[in-house]
Formats: sequence, structure tokens, C-alpha cells
Amino acid sequence: MVFRLPAIESIALTDNLLHVAVIGVGAFGRNHARVYHQLAKEGLPLRLSAVVDSDTARADAVASEFGCRGMGSIGQMINTHREIQAASIAVPTVHHLSVARQLMESGIDVLIEKPLATTLKEADELIALAAKLGRTVQVGHLERFNPAVRATLPVITQPMFFEVHRLSVFTPRSLDVDVVLDLMIHDLDIVLTFAKSPVREIRAVGLPILSRKVDIANVRIEFESGCVANFTASRVSTERVRKLRFFQPQQYISLDYGRQDVMIFSVGKGDPRATPSPNPQIQMAKVPTVQEEPLHAELKSFLEASRNRTPPEVTLEDGRRALALALDIDAQIHAHGQKVRLEELRG
Repeated sequence: MVFRLPAIESIALTDNLLHVAVIGVGAFGRNHARVYHQLAKEGLPLRLSAVVDSDTARADAVASEFGCRGMGSIGQMINTHREIQAASIAVPTVHHLSVARQLMESGIDVLIEKPLATTLKEADELIALAAKLGRTVQVGHLERFNPAVRATLPVITQPMFFEVHRLSVFTPRSLDVDVVLDLMIHDLDIVLTFAKSPVREIRAVGLPILSRKVDIANVRIEFESGCVANFTASRVSTERVRKLRFFQPQQYISLDYGRQDVMIFSVGKGDPRATPSPNPQIQMAKVPTVQEEPLHAELKSFLEASRNRTPPEVTLEDGRRALALALDIDAQIHAHGQKVRLEELRG
């Protein structure tokens, strides 16, 4: 049974707008507010009603920028803006469960930024809460909405080998989690979606460089299907790279998240999209993509699920699956560090 506050139902019926909020308006939360504001200007039936941040000056600044109310606490928002029906949660991961619980118990659907939680126990509690309260909950695995990822899904047959690189320059944001939960988790979610096979074995190594947590990691995963995936993630690089490549029978596929494009290299297939190649046995073809900011697509998807009471594109179970793999990788990194006596080497 779906739980809703009467006030929310009555206001929703009178103005037909979906009233939304953003909880936590740091660097990424501000982007959520920006895109909600943009979607409203594009004519979607929604209104950005409030932003919440413990830094009230920051909340007021973002609220002023996007024409809504700024508040210092969720309690204040719930008491004064009972019309709010959906909200993005962009607070530090350690607060995801408590914030989501408070919102869901007030009848509000939520989009929870990745990683879903800090532990699997918290993730399971979120799943149980959403089911009990009948709330729509989407997990913010943004790359699912990248046009290149969406264009790749129809051409997947039997992936056998992945090579993934996600490199970023160092910034002080998201240092509450390590690079696996901060950056690599995007690619873990995508490869799990592409490979569609349970994990058999994990080998991992990682090092803290500029923070107290692991800043660079390399991981090798073998799946039950026989597929192997290599991941490299760094938040201390001098350049920004976001690329995924994989091989499947007769094909090599290269995906660039940043450019939002996909190239297919095929052997012995007559593809009408193919362009001349230096090797006549290999055909190159660029997969058509529809360019769109992934966050724009993600929030549209969340709002549609909230309004229509339909399952979200990225479920809580999806978020838990990616989190479970990331935590297993962290455990392997820790075990490797102990094996090579990393703390002693660091002095």
C-alpha cells in the first residue's frame, strides 16, 4: 500500500505539478538543482520547491540562483513544504540512510546518489523501507543514462574481455569514500549490466596517494561466464579519461563516456554503416547516439517513475549489487596491502 501524506495528495491534484527538492547542494547537488530548474523551463510539469543544506549560506545561494527556497534542515522543509513529492539526495554517503528514511517516511520519493550506502546492511534497510512505505527509489548510477551506454546495449552479444579506465584530477570532494566507491563504481555497474554473469574471482591492488583513503586502484574480475574485466580508477591523474572497451566474438567495441560515442570494429561482417579501414578484413562503424547530458536523462527518468508509479531504471537492487562488488574489491585491496606490508612501507 502506498503511503502518502494527505496534504501532498491534495496539492498534487490541484496544480498537477510534481514538486521536487534537492538535499545537499554541494558541487553535485547544485547540478541536480540546475537540471530540475532546466527541466521545468523546458515545460515538464514540475517545480523545484526547495533545496536543503546544513550550510545555510550555500543553500540560500543555490536557492536564489534557481528560484526556490533554501533551508538548513529536512525537518524545516517537511514542516513548511508539505507539497514536495520527490527529492534528490546528494549528501555524504554516510548520511544516505538517515536522510532517505526521513524523506520516505514523509511520503517523498527519492533518488539516492551513488554509492547507495556505506554497508550492505544499510542498503538492505533502504530496500525494506522502500517496500514497506511504497516509495519509488532510484539510485544515481549516472552512466546508465550516458547516450554511449544506451547505444551500446543493443549491440552486446557475448562480452569476453573488458578494459576500463576512469581517471580524474584530484579534488577535495567525495573524500568520505575511496576511489572504488567514488569513481570505479560507475564502471562496475556498467560492466555488471553488460556481462550479465556472477563474479567468480577478484584480484585488486590500491594505494592512498593524496588522501587517507585509496586514491588509485587496479582490479581484475573474472566472471562465471569466463569473461574477464580489468579496471583502473584514479583520482590523482593529470588528465581526465573515461573509456570502456570490450571484445566479443568477431567484434571490438570502444566506448568513450566523455565524448558520448561508440565505435565498433567488426571482422567479416557486411555493415552498411562501416567506413574504410587500413585492414580490409576489419570494418569500422560508429554507432548513432542521441547526445544528452546524462543527469538530464537521469532526472527525467526518476520523475517519470515517481509520477507514474513505475519501477525506476536503476533500482535499489542494482545499487546494492554494485555496492557489494565495490566492497568486495575494497576487502581484496586491504588484504593485498596487508600481504605486502603496505603500512610498513609507507612508514
